Amino acid sequence: MAKTRIVAGVELGSSKVATVAAQIHQEPNTYETQVNIIGVSSVESRGIRKGTIVDIEEAVEATISSVEAAERMAGYNLDSAYVALGGSHVMSQNSHGVVAVSGPSGEITHPDVERVVEAASAVSLPSSRELIHVLPREYIVDGEAGVKDPVGMSGVRLEVDTHLITASVANIKNLRKALAEVGIQVQEFVFTGLGSSTAVLTNTEKELGCVVVDIGGGTTSLAAFIDGGIIYSGVIPIGAKNVTSDLAIGLRVSLESSEKIKIALSNEAKKKKEAAGQRASGPEGDDELSLEKLGVADAKRVSKKTLVEGIIRPRLNEIFTMVKIELDKASVATRIPSGAIICGGGAETVGILESAKRVLALPVRTGVPQGVSGLIDDILIPSFATPVGLVLYAAASEPLEIHSGFAGRFKIAKGGILGKIFDTVRDLLP
Repeated sequence: MAKTRIVAGVELGSSKVATVAAQIHQEPNTYETQVNIIGVSSVESRGIRKGTIVDIEEAVEATISSVEAAERMAGYNLDSAYVALGGSHVMSQNSHGVVAVSGPSGEITHPDVERVVEAASAVSLPSSRELIHVLPREYIVDGEAGVKDPVGMSGVRLEVDTHLITASVANIKNLRKALAEVGIQVQEFVFTGLGSSTAVLTNTEKELGCVVVDIGGGTTSLAAFIDGGIIYSGVIPIGAKNVTSDLAIGLRVSLESSEKIKIALSNEAKKKKEAAGQRASGPEGDDELSLEKLGVADAKRVSKKTLVEGIIRPRLNEIFTMVKIELDKASVATRIPSGAIICGGGAETVGILESAKRVLALPVRTGVPQGVSGLIDDILIPSFATPVGLVLYAAASEPLEIHSGFAGRFKIAKGGILGKIFDTVRDLLP
């Protein structure tokens, strides 16, 4: 009999607070899972700046609105959730662990894998930092690299390359407190870039090498994959709200008005693309945009080309220049032939694909969530990559308690040998 459970993903971003509730169906024999979206909500964010809570009361109010709307749609009360963690306080590093295989027969066992991953995670961190992810990239058995699951193999020496992601303790506490006020227990924090990548990437892209660029309101999260594993992650403190601010300054209008203008330009470019059946490269010629029709107080007409070429594109070029600098520093820019996958609310900005391709010199596409069913009409857009990715992340992995304080950060795929062992043992428990 198939197992069913309810999971939720909550993203407290600079522009929106989004909640997604899903039913996870798991077949006991095949270990296949289906993710059925049953509740979706997105409300304007308050009290959050650049991924960090700056006013808990306002953040709580926005989160309550988002969670309650998703609950009404789903018909369930949500008491726990996977929560996106972003902001410039998130940092990462790669680590290596080595242990001797413990069994006299030389066969690698589950405890051997636990020990080597824990050895790789034993890095010195200041008291202000907390380890949120220990992500094994590959195992090495007696010098043979590229092993994905070493359990059952024979060897003397077991090594692992891992990617570690850490975050500010203060920011984590603030998020926990805000969600506790809503009645939500944090099941696990998930780095924004990791959540998005779960929703928008294919296995082929991860194997060949690619980078997810999640452009949020206040920050841009990066996650680069090579040979199927994450090798770099980071956050740039600039996002789509900077484009809005540039338009407000350039046109001398309010931020609300400049946001309307930005959305109108993006929608028009999208319609032109659909009508022409080819990629939109932005407005053509010197066609003018009527601000009066958009309800802007100081009604006037402005050149679309001036807005796109003179205001929006320079900021987009700056964002992708910063992305390229980060990729170059991490030595991955030349190792990602599958290119850049752009998602997040900023991915719908007019001219963004052209800017990304020009600056990064890589193949570029827009990333939209995939792998889900149900109420998907409103979520198959770039801005829902992270919240949808959170429920997919929950469906694809289970926390394994390895050591006190270590539980939930080492993830085991359901389809792998370790995942099957874990599920079998769990089913035997009362």
